[in-house]
Parts: sequence; structure tokens; C-alpha cells
Amino acid sequence: MPSLDQIEVKQITGVSAQKQSELHAFGVFTVKDLLEYYPFRYEDFRPRSLSEAKHGDKVTVVAKVMGIPVLQRFGGKSRVSCKLLAEPWMFTATWFNQHYVREQLAAGREIVITGKWDQKRSSITVSDYEFPDRGGGKTGTLQPVYSVGGKITQGWLRKTILQGLQQYGELIPEILPQAIIRKYDFMSRKRAIATIHQPEDTREGQQGRRRMVYEELFLFQLKVQAFRVLTQSRQDGVVHTVDNATVRQFVRSLPFELTDAQKHVELEILHDMRSPANMNRLLQGDVGSGKTVLAAIALYATVKSGFQGALMVPTEILAEQHMRSLTRMFEPFGITVGLLTGSITGRKRKDLLASLQMGMLDIVVGTHALIQEDVFFRALGLVVTDEQHRFGVNQRSVLRRKGYNPDVLTMTATPIPRTLAITVFGDMDVSTLSERPKGRMPITTYWVKHNAMDRVLNLIRREIDQGRQAYLICPLIEESDKLDVQNAIDLHVQMSQAFPDYRVGLLHGRMTPGEKDDVMRAFYQNDVQLLISTTVVEVGVDVPNATLMIIMDADRFGLSQLHQLRGRVGRGSHASYCVLVADPKSEIGRERMTAMTETDDGFEVSRRDLELRGPGDFFGTKQSGLPEFRLADMTADFAVLEQARDDAAELLRDSAFWTSAEYAPLRGFLQREQIFQGDIID
Repeated sequence: MPSLDQIEVKQITGVSAQKQSELHAFGVFTVKDLLEYYPFRYEDFRPRSLSEAKHGDKVTVVAKVMGIPVLQRFGGKSRVSCKLLAEPWMFTATWFNQHYVREQLAAGREIVITGKWDQKRSSITVSDYEFPDRGGGKTGTLQPVYSVGGKITQGWLRKTILQGLQQYGELIPEILPQAIIRKYDFMSRKRAIATIHQPEDTREGQQGRRRMVYEELFLFQLKVQAFRVLTQSRQDGVVHTVDNATVRQFVRSLPFELTDAQKHVELEILHDMRSPANMNRLLQGDVGSGKTVLAAIALYATVKSGFQGALMVPTEILAEQHMRSLTRMFEPFGITVGLLTGSITGRKRKDLLASLQMGMLDIVVGTHALIQEDVFFRALGLVVTDEQHRFGVNQRSVLRRKGYNPDVLTMTATPIPRTLAITVFGDMDVSTLSERPKGRMPITTYWVKHNAMDRVLNLIRREIDQGRQAYLICPLIEESDKLDVQNAIDLHVQMSQAFPDYRVGLLHGRMTPGEKDDVMRAFYQNDVQLLISTTVVEVGVDVPNATLMIIMDADRFGLSQLHQLRGRVGRGSHASYCVLVADPKSEIGRERMTAMTETDDGFEVSRRDLELRGPGDFFGTKQSGLPEFRLADMTADFAVLEQARDDAAELLRDSAFWTSAEYAPLRGFLQREQIFQGDIID
């Protein structure tokens, strides 16, 4: 019998080839995908008394038609009004642009309406209605509401999911161990999924969601913790044999002294690298805390141990900058550094790949191109990457299939409280740089309202006239009805007119990688003095000459993101400034602005950000490499995540997990996720 993830969605009765194609746009390809396409809320069609309702509530009431319906037309639109009685309330029901309803509203007929209750006017604006004498319908139910679009309607999707449950519900497998199901009094997986799509009542719907939220978080924790257990138990990682004296030789050549925090983290990294267990370490530190020099020390130790190293970064311009700085550091020691990005093609690329494969190139710096199919190393010992390209299980699997099992060092400039890091990044050890290197210029931060823009423009003029450069950040590239923010493209035009004597650049997310690199290169070389940008500049190249960061509508950003943007300046020897332009309408927005002006310490900023936003928004799945859960929410369900972490750890400590038939579904999950290839059990 095939599993649900092997059955195409078109096998469900009523799903045509056209509908299947439309479902593909929502990421629904199989029956499993459809049954796990959960509603994001419910509409409550259970009747209630108007005496219980508050002004503005959405209500469903059973009523009787008492008056003669009145139809009014105006400008091609229509309105039908009619007096209804829901004991003891007499009220007016209003339908907009549904003129045909007038013919159905016979005096004395019973009707069930849903709509917004206006207590002051004793009226309901009707959004849904039905007549009990027709039978069936939504009355008395909770109706799921799904994310839909195009030709996929709510009604069709509800019907199709229920049809899928009817045809294939018996094939829904149980995956959680019985001990966990008993521990939390969970309903079965089959019943939980069915309940989420068609709950009898609110409590049952919550119980179904509770079960599936836990399952998502438990599988996530099982995956990261099993990966950690297996890589540490294998003891088949790269063993770096470099001695302390050799490392000291490189450290002494640096034009600055390491901070105490850097020295401590250096020891942690070198200890991992000398162990036969794989290193998988997260190096976190504030903007400008000196993470890159520790990466350089690790790469140096790799080469001196007879292996090759790779440094993976998100953009080509950043790769170029790292290559230049590493070349300067390593040249006296005869260590060769190469650059591999999408722009390097033809003979140059071919020669570089040959040098890597033959071991003639010690270190390669590049973008994600580093793990493409045609890239081979003679002896890859270390991969250094950043938070934008969190080097997860799948990337490691690519390298394993090529015969490599390197140590991995991941750098992040978003400091994370340790307990949170252990829970979320369960597969990684965490090192923290809590100290700022000597000589870093402080950044003065101001918060101003939009009516002070003249002063902001004068500050831009002053800095550029002194030979410096400035960033001007706005959050979106297109007009949004919901967010009153300035458009980066329009702002570029305005600033070009305001500063005709300066070269004004534009950087936004719709540009190609090549276009972005060209703009950043021009800014780096001071061919552009003022750079208008969306947040794509957040992870960027060091421009020591940039001293001014202006962030428009700053209250729209999270604190950590604001701090990252602020960290783009203050990288040279000149006084630097960050100006937050915002008229926050919410208390959280005001608190963010105040926090930014009160501290420039990244750990304090992160602590406040976590308080204001919760862990879900704090991480943001896209930046952190975390999975995008179907039901679970990192903030609302964080306590469940901690429970799941403890349960997964306890299960992995039980030797029966690796052999007992009871746990075969979980082992199958780990194999599908490429945590191991069946060489441990079965």
C-alpha cells in the first residue's frame, strides 16, 4: 500500500488536472500535503443570543423575518434591509449587493444570519446566511478558513479535504510513541488531523491542534538532536593536529591583540577541531565583535593540519572582501586563497576547480556555489558559514556524499540568550563573544520625527561634504495599503533631486545579484556617496568610510534588525551616527526607538527584542534556517518546544530507540531527513 506522500492529489475524487495544477501553486502535490494544509482560523456559525454579544462582535443568530424587505439602489450597487426578530431583540439586517435576497425574505420565515453586530443601531451587516427549511448548511458548525487564491475557493477546498479524509484517512500513520501519547493524553494522529479540518466544537479543535503542534516541534527537536548524537558518536570527523605554537605564530602576526572573549572562544574552537567528533559550533557576537578573525584562526589551523578550508558568504561583493582580507593575513605564511562565485566562469573557473581538487588551493571563499555538484576538494577540513546560509543537515549530506565530513563553524551577529539558543539550535554548540574589540568607535543614535527631515538632510550634507558616506534605509520597495512607508524607488528620485551634486545609488531586493554587487562595489569605492536601500544592505560589505545610517519608518523594524543596520557604520576611525526617523503609533514601536537610543550593546538589544516580540518573530524562519512549521508558532508554542526538546533527548538516550519496531516510523523519518542512511539500525 503506498504512503500518503506517494499518492498524487489528483487521485482524490473531484480533483481535475486543472485543479491539481492550481493546488501545486499552494505547495500541495500529494494527498499528505492536502491533509496537512491546515486552516489558519475558524468561522463560528453556532447561534448565540444577542444578549451575550458585545458591540462589534461577529455573531450568528437564528431569527424570524418580521418586516417587508426594502431594496435600495445607488451607483450600480444595492442594499437590502429587513426587520428580523431574535427573541427578545428586534433588529435590522442589511445585505449589500445581494438584491436577490429580497425575494427570499418572506414574512415569518426562519433565517440564520452571520454578521457584525452594531449594538448602538440594533443592526447586523450580513456576511453569510441560510434558511433552515432548506436543510444542511453551516449552522451550528465551526467552518475552517484556509489560505486560498486564484480559482481555489474556500468551499471547494473544504469539500476536497473532507473527501480526501474519507478516501485516504485510514492510511494516516501514527508516528508518536505510545508513551508520549499517554503522557500528554493526545488523540490519535488520524483523529487529530480530521478534527483540525472539521472540529465538533472549539475544545475538540484545540485538542487536535495541540497534538499536531507537539508533533511538529517534537520531530524538529528529534532531527537536530539525533544529528548531534550521531555525528558525535561516529568519531569519524576531521582531526586537526595543529599545535599551539603554530597557531600563536599566526595570532602574533595580527595588527591587534585578541580580547579575552576572543581568546576563550579560540580555545573552544581549537578543542573541537582537534577532536575526532565533528565540530558544529555557532559563534555568536555583536556587530563588530571580531568573529571574522576567529574564523581566520580556524582556517589557518585547518591548513596547517593538512586540510583545505571553505568560507561561505551570502554575496559576491562580501566574498571578494573576505578574500582580500584573508589573502593579506595568510600571504606571509604561504597559504593560498581563491574566490569562487557565480560570476567566475570559463577557464578561470575550470582552473580554480582543478586547483581545489588537486589540493593546490588551501582556502576558497565563495557563495553557495561552493557546494555545487562540480566542486571537489582534495581534503576539505572546515566550512565556515554565516547565519544567512546556516549550514544544516542537507548541506552536510551533499558534502558527505562527496566523501567529506568537515568541521562546521557558523557565525551569527544576532546574539541569542543561551537557553533559547540551546533549545532552537539543538544540534550546535554555542560560543559567545561578549566583548567589543578595542578601538571600535561608538555610534551615536538619535530618534527624530518625520517633521525633522530638514535636520536629517543637513546631517547628510555635512557628512558627505567632509568626505564621508551615508546609507538611507526604507523598509519596502512597493506601496502597501497596510503600511504607510516610503517607497525606496521614489525616495531615490527625491534624494537625487535634493543632492544633485552627489552620486546617489539605489539597492533593493528586486535587483539581480550582479546588479546588487555592482551598486555595493561603487559604494565601497566611494563612487556613490549616498546609498538608498531596503534591508538587503543588512548583511553587507564593510565600508569604513560610511559614517551615517538613516532608517526611515524605523518603528516598522524589529530591534535586532535595527541594530544590524546600525552596525553597517562605525567601522572606521571616524565618529558615526544612526538616525531613526519614526512617528510610532504603537507602544511597542515607541519602546523600540527608546531602546535603540539607550544602548548599542547587541546582547541588551536582543534581550529587549525577545521581550517585545517573543522567540518566533525574534528568529524569523527565513533568516535563521529554522523550518516553517505548518501549525506551530515559535512564540505561542515555545513552552511546547521546550517539552518536545526534553522528550526527544530522553528518547534518544534509550537504546531501544535504535532497534525496537515501535520506533520504526521515527527512524524512517530520520532517514528521509538524511540524518543517517540506514547504517545504524535495521
